[in-house]
Amino acid sequence: MKQPLAYIHPEAKIAPNVVIEPFVTIDKNVVIGEGSKIGSNATILEGTRIGKNCTVFPGAVIGAIPQDLKFAGEDSIVEIGDNTTIRECVTINRGTKAKGKTIVGSNSLLMAYVHVAHDCIIGNHVILVNGVQVAGEVVIDDWAIVGGLSAIHQFVHVGAHVMLAGGSLVGKDVPPFVKAGRNPLAYAGVNSIGLRRRNFSNEQIREIQNCYRVLFQSGMHYSKAIEHIEAELPASKERDEIILFVKNSQRGIIKGYQSDNKEED
Repeated sequence: MKQPLAYIHPEAKIAPNVVIEPFVTIDKNVVIGEGSKIGSNATILEGTRIGKNCTVFPGAVIGAIPQDLKFAGEDSIVEIGDNTTIRECVTINRGTKAKGKTIVGSNSLLMAYVHVAHDCIIGNHVILVNGVQVAGEVVIDDWAIVGGLSAIHQFVHVGAHVMLAGGSLVGKDVPPFVKAGRNPLAYAGVNSIGLRRRNFSNEQIREIQNCYRVLFQSGMHYSKAIEHIEAELPASKERDEIILFVKNSQRGIIKGYQSDNKEED
């Protein structure tokens, strides 16, 4: 819908049924898919790709250049999937030469005042609660929920189906299927309620719990615990996802129940 009080660059590609409210700014090299709505005073800058049926609330700024002093003006983009909601005053920066793009998946919700920095990859069905601050090159996998006012260090990986407590300071990787809280951030059990809501069976949840009993409660160093899980616990999609996550962790994973007073691998 053409809005005479909005600025829309003539080179922007906007589907015919997109709703654009007054005082919106849409720059060149922007694509907005069918059924999306851009709220008053939102700013959609160069290199932004917004999917179908998305809602961008007033005051959001999408596609601003990275807050990274190494950025040298290179071409980069922001990609937002379908059916995603971006609430008031959210900021999403485009990528740098590191990855070339910042990605927010489909069916996700970024609540008010969330910041997503350059080159992040945010999965599908992710919820970032009010005020979450995500530094550069963070990966957050599908179905994760990050509590309000949490801060996530650059290069951290948050696994699928994770539930992070509000106010968390996330400096280590958080493996899939768990709840985490406290300061410093530590394992707080398996996210069994969330998993049941997503149709995980009781048997699957028990298998996940068995993996984390070894990893976080056995007293083994993480490398030995993973060897034990691989050798002794039956193979499953969830078990293998946990093993691969821990093996591939670049920053190391969060503490377990018994690790408050000792260093882990």
